Amino acid sequence: MVRLIPKDERFQELFVDDGRNMLEAARKLEEMIVAYDRLEERVAEIRVLEHRGDELDEEVEVRLDRAFITPFDRADIHDLVVGIDDVVDGIQEVAETFVIYNVDQPTDDARRLAAILSAQAFQLNEAIAKLETLKGIQPHLKEIHELENEADGLSRAAVARLFRDNPDPLNVIKWRDIYLALENTIDAAEDAGEVIERIVAKTA
Repeated sequence: MVRLIPKDERFQELFVDDGRNMLEAARKLEEMIVAYDRLEERVAEIRVLEHRGDELDEEVEVRLDRAFITPFDRADIHDLVVGIDDVVDGIQEVAETFVIYNVDQPTDDARRLAAILSAQAFQLNEAIAKLETLKGIQPHLKEIHELENEADGLSRAAVARLFRDNPDPLNVIKWRDIYLALENTIDAAEDAGEVIERIVAKTA
């Protein structure tokens, strides 16, 4: 029998998978910057996760097209998966930049920024896992915001030290680009958190 009314698609499992994929990518970036070995192999692992994230995003869009009922506003669902995708894309960009620029060793500031990003990804993943009930999300969003504020201060100080203490202009350019890529990815995680905040506000 032909089904005339599109079915109620389930989105939560895709949100959860997307969040876990993002968290794994963030942790792999942190591990890469801390251990700083097997760089090509580690970057390849992050690329696999980025590709998996794209597949999940495409599946969400397919379900949006055929769904009669959605758990949240369609635009918010789209913005959420795009936000998560931006985080994973940023993680891949950071990892690849270390290899492209042939960085000898990461700085302490880069390690700390990677740790902040990983902590943000954990909090964002926890918030995503609670979207079905919308309970207990606010503490995670607050922590994401506080981590972004911490990263802002750290990034500004790192760039200031870079221009003050490094006589090699090429090295300055390399590290400025890496810090900017890390900061942009941390900002993307906060943006994704703000989409969740919007979802919570609309459904309260």
